Amino acid sequence: MSQLNRQSNLSKQPQQRERSLAEWVTFAISLIVLLSIVVLVFSSWLKVGERPPVLVLERSGEVRQIEGKFYVPFTVTNSGGETANTVQAIAQLRINGEVKETGEQQFDFLAGGEAEEGEFIFSHNPQDGELVLRVASYQKP
Repeated sequence: MSQLNRQSNLSKQPQQRERSLAEWVTFAISLIVLLSIVVLVFSSWLKVGERPPVLVLERSGEVRQIEGKFYVPFTVTNSGGETANTVQAIAQLRINGEVKETGEQQFDFLAGGEAEEGEFIFSHNPQDGELVLRVASYQKP
């Protein structure tokens, strides 16, 4: 009877099998992908860090005229680290030293390293005067 008990106890233990080559390759690839993601996130965090937003507004293309309106494309870029909320971009068109028109755009947020595009629309030709583009304000998140 004791020999029968030994055999039943042996059959209750889980049997371990060796992993196949395909399982090891899949495990290795998964581990490489996971480590790559961790390294990328960490290096991005180190690169961006806790630097405050640095916002730049600049023209990004040629002025185009459609139906008597002048469209001025621009790009606003946050080259800082932290996110900027409610970014306010302003354009002033000055002709003969007098402000003839202003334009305003707001962007909900710009993450560090992010850029957004837009266009200011004027009824006067910006090439007849001086166009001043600037970021007026932003909120800290």
